Amino acid sequence: MKPAAFEYVRPETLADAVAALDHDDAKIIAGGQSLLPMMNFRLVQPERLVDINRIAELSQIEKTETGIRIGALVRHAEAAQSDLLAEHLPIIREAMAHVAHVAIRNRGTVAGSLCHADPSAEWPLLVTLLNGEIEILGGDGPRTAKPDEFFLAPLVTDIEETELVTGIHLPLPSAPCSMAFDEVAQRAGDFAVVAAGALVCIKDGQFAEVRLGLGGVFDTSVRAAALEEALTGQPATAEVIEAALPLAVEDLEPNDDLHASAAYRLSLVPVLARRVLTRAMKEAAT
Repeated sequence: MKPAAFEYVRPETLADAVAALDHDDAKIIAGGQSLLPMMNFRLVQPERLVDINRIAELSQIEKTETGIRIGALVRHAEAAQSDLLAEHLPIIREAMAHVAHVAIRNRGTVAGSLCHADPSAEWPLLVTLLNGEIEILGGDGPRTAKPDEFFLAPLVTDIEETELVTGIHLPLPSAPCSMAFDEVAQRAGDFAVVAAGALVCIKDGQFAEVRLGLGGVFDTSVRAAALEEALTGQPATAEVIEAALPLAVEDLEPNDDLHASAAYRLSLVPVLARRVLTRAMKEAAT
């Protein structure tokens, strides 16, 4: 099928983009990997498309005083190839290898993934795991949102129709840490059935900080808070991780769908948690 007729606007500044969104039915287009298929099936029929690809400042990856800022238009492939991200947040390169296929990685954007808000997608999980903030701009000026404020439900975010995501800020851990990512999907390139990311800091043989992010097991990406709390301050050993794994599924409510049953998703959580926590622990200990 073909999309319904629409007006096409291509601003070159953020101010012009915000002005173009001041319309009864306008949508942002960046990579178009989610929006265009929905338009082709006429699941959505916006009257105006605002193409932000000419706004150069949205394509930057840069180091700040406290972390890394990734612009909204950064493609998945660019994030995977970034030496800056590989040095400071190597989990991003690892996660990007799981994103769809080469063509989609070359066009799909960070902001597109965040705004699509699929609970199995990699970018929402990464922002949740890394305590990131989403930067948003609208007619009332800029604002930021934490992941638990931004992601409301599957495919639902706290962003107004007259706003756009301009980037994300990922703070760097205060101490040296190691990270690991893994996921299970039906086929390579599919959305994850379950995904997991870990960040581990070790000091004097103990877990100084532990984070475990999970995707595909709730309405949004989540952190395994009970497991994180149980491991922090404990000896950094595989046995301690194993004892804490049952806490990884606490309060999770996955859905049954065409890809997997809720029971299967829950059974995958401790498997992936063990993998990423153990790998991150071993790297942190070296």
